[in-house]
Amino acid sequence: MILVVGDVVDDIGVLPLEPVAPRSDTRAQIRMTPGGSAANTAAWLGFLGAQTRFLGKVGNDGVERHGDALREHQVEPRLVADPLLPTATIVLTLDDDADRTMYVDRAANGTLTQADLPDDLWDGVDWLHLTGYTFFDPQTRDVAIDLIAEAKRRGAGVSVDPSTTAFLREVTPEAFAEWTRGVDLLVPNLDEARLMVGATGPFVDFDALTRMYPQVVVTLGSMGAAYVAGGDREQVAAPRIQVVDTTGAGDAFTAGFLASWLEQKDPRAALAGGIGAASRCVQQRGARP
Repeated sequence: MILVVGDVVDDIGVLPLEPVAPRSDTRAQIRMTPGGSAANTAAWLGFLGAQTRFLGKVGNDGVERHGDALREHQVEPRLVADPLLPTATIVLTLDDDADRTMYVDRAANGTLTQADLPDDLWDGVDWLHLTGYTFFDPQTRDVAIDLIAEAKRRGAGVSVDPSTTAFLREVTPEAFAEWTRGVDLLVPNLDEARLMVGATGPFVDFDALTRMYPQVVVTLGSMGAAYVAGGDREQVAAPRIQVVDTTGAGDAFTAGFLASWLEQKDPRAALAGGIGAASRCVQQRGARP
């Protein structure tokens, strides 16, 4: 059982259909879909056949709606309703390269507390996955740190996706490394990896990363992904595909990697699994399978 804890969000995706007209009207395709980095990862894990449980916090209107969306992909949802705040919302605008800019309202996500964790949350859990957003929010940071400690106490492995360079830079990589002490696997993208080691040139010091975390998987966009653990290094290239929307690609990769890694412990197979899921994700609108 993989336990994923973190953000669940209503994504509002905005795709301009013509050049943007500032201070006026622009024709666009606008869709609301279920999202949130942690919930997306859980959905892809369930879709790929991994036994998955997800815990997150939503508005009163979100328990059934987001629960159904997770169950659609065979995920066991443990959603907690906030009595006052709405479900978190992100507005994503897509540019000509299918990359996105995000405007974030964490809303109910920011009120997750230890009291929201049920006694049976850990039943059967072998692995815990967290995303950076829970660490970056001062209101939920202690929950994330305590979850790592509880996972280690129970002998479960832990992975973390740093999630965003903007917030990582704001809190400093040094603080993030301290909060995530004891994590078994870090899954940054290339920009996050460069920021973690203070890289100023085009290369990442993988040795510096593995001094902080025993295993690191860096996603490299169109170049694929690399796995590093001590002296063991593997890299798998990505196929050439038509990219429609990059939203959720990192979440899909993490799910594909973990689903394979926890079953086979083969880095190359796990990298290929991650790249396969991410490639599928970017060829469609939205962040879920």
